Amino acid sequence: MQNAITELEKLTLSGAAKNFLKETAKWCKFLSILGFIFIGLMLIGSFFIGTIYNNIPQSQAVPFNLGGIMTGLYILFGLIYIFPIYYLYQFSVKMKSALLSKDDEVLAKAFEMLKSHYKFIGVVTIITLSLYVLGIVMGMLGALSAL
Repeated sequence: MQNAITELEKLTLSGAAKNFLKETAKWCKFLSILGFIFIGLMLIGSFFIGTIYNNIPQSQAVPFNLGGIMTGLYILFGLIYIFPIYYLYQFSVKMKSALLSKDDEVLAKAFEMLKSHYKFIGVVTIITLSLYVLGIVMGMLGALSAL
């Protein structure tokens, strides 16, 4: 029986696999460009959302600067979102280059960018789910203390 790593080193891409990767790279480039556009819109909109929150009528006003907090959050989320979009864009560029040049190192870099993209999305998902669970637990404790 052969070693699994040795078998992977002999892996070749069929014409169909190359076409699938080429099409995937095109869609990734499209989605990453849209991502960059929406990040730009989010960053521009962050300044308007702050103004909107600061113009809440005084009867409904909150005792702290909600506009500044919302602006900061939108900027923070926009800056965080740049990383997975950048990784996705780099995957598309490197995959297209690897398929044209038939360079294994560039292909490996392309897959490294794809791995980084999904790893980042996975970590953000874990953090988000953890915050949801924490919020639910805090809400339940708050409800129990109110009884």
